[in-house]
Amino acid sequence: MVLADMVHPFVYREGFGRTAPAVDLVLAAGDLPGYYLEFLASVLTVPILYVHGNHGDESVDEGDGPIPPRGVIAAHGRVVTAAGLRVAGWGGVPRYRPGGEGQYSPSQARHGLGWLAWQARRGVDVLLTHAPPLGPHTGSDYAHRGCPEITRFMARRRPRLVVHGHVHEYEGRKPDYVDEASGACVVNAYGYRVLEL
Repeated sequence: MVLADMVHPFVYREGFGRTAPAVDLVLAAGDLPGYYLEFLASVLTVPILYVHGNHGDESVDEGDGPIPPRGVIAAHGRVVTAAGLRVAGWGGVPRYRPGGEGQYSPSQARHGLGWLAWQARRGVDVLLTHAPPLGPHTGSDYAHRGCPEITRFMARRRPRLVVHGHVHEYEGRKPDYVDEASGACVVNAYGYRVLEL
């Protein structure tokens, strides 16, 4: 199951644990509140991997200050093996305003994704990001542009699947596509979906 950018009413409800589709892994592509991630961990018995988005709402605060959500696995900047898949994670988005949370400069992206590519030198099955790569899923505005360093990572490490968030459906649903250079299927996880890999 993949999700991003919104607390989906079908998922976040009493009884979801009993009626949830059978899944082996949850990939959360950012901008999901920490309480939602913890809810998923409480009702599903599968690994839940997440990357942060650009809204800074993934943490939880129960009065002692913000802490990472419990029961889930932060994948940003590393390769995680879960459900028999190697997943590389990269959260945040290219900087679009000064001082914005969850944003990175081109040099931070080059360095961070270069390090991630080195960790993924034996290959990865999935690239989990918040920002989209360059291509059909980019938004028309500057804040939702694609990230060239993500596209470069795809060409170097050739994941079978790229799951991203960040691009909402205000411009219409962006259908999945296969990236010509890497052969990866690119999926916008906005809301929630169940995929088979």
